[in-house]
Amino acid sequence: MEEQDQQQIDVLANQIAEEEYDLIGLQEVNQLLASPLAKVDTYFQPTSNQQAIHQDNFLFCLTERLKKLGCHYYWSWTYNHIGYDIYHEGIGLLSKTPIKTASYLISKSSDPTDYHTRRFMLGETFIEGQKIVAISSHFSWWHSVDEAFGYEWRMIEEVLSEKQGTLIVMGDFNNDAKKAAEGYDLVCKSSLALQDAFIAARNKTGEYTVEKSIDGWDENAERLRIDYIFTSKNFEIESYRVVFDGKKESVISDHYGVMVVMS
Repeated sequence: MEEQDQQQIDVLANQIAEEEYDLIGLQEVNQLLASPLAKVDTYFQPTSNQQAIHQDNFLFCLTERLKKLGCHYYWSWTYNHIGYDIYHEGIGLLSKTPIKTASYLISKSSDPTDYHTRRFMLGETFIEGQKIVAISSHFSWWHSVDEAFGYEWRMIEEVLSEKQGTLIVMGDFNNDAKKAAEGYDLVCKSSLALQDAFIAARNKTGEYTVEKSIDGWDENAERLRIDYIFTSKNFEIESYRVVFDGKKESVISDHYGVMVVMS
């Protein structure tokens, strides 16, 4: 939906090819409602209720660009809701290793015309012999423990509590780490026993992922940390770095990215 989307794809693809990330979670991955269908290959991992992939799907275009760089990722995309009346807005997950994916509804609404409708993408893979359960999600704002983010997080806990493997939870949480007794605290106190990679990291470069007023945070005038990577506590977090913040890499979104190295 950005005017410079092809430039964004080039910047992102070059960074991925250089760093060779094991797992990547993306949010607000869009395609036009009326654009032509794409022809996907075997690296695409469809879910049981898969929305058709279109030729302008941002993640499809990204993986095609990566192929030209000699970099192949298994990938999956799930559809949340209609954005700005013209887009299928969704979330994506990419993996260097073969991955089994599934999409889960976590909101009370399942109506695609309602922006409250939210799903998360779950992927199960093995990295260096270790079973990894990774998710990518784009959550609602905080309302209460029973509504919006609170409800969505409880749905995630139910799904993940039944999974065997080490957890990596990535996404736009729409909850600021500085806000006590809201979404961030709910995650930190979760029965899933997760750690915030930023807090656990031995080395940190940057912190905040939003630094101005953006869509959904129209009155914001302060720096926010609302995009996170949470992991099981058996991971040693070697480093945390904010990326695509205009310093080492170009800004390609109204949210900066987060890169974590762990072992």
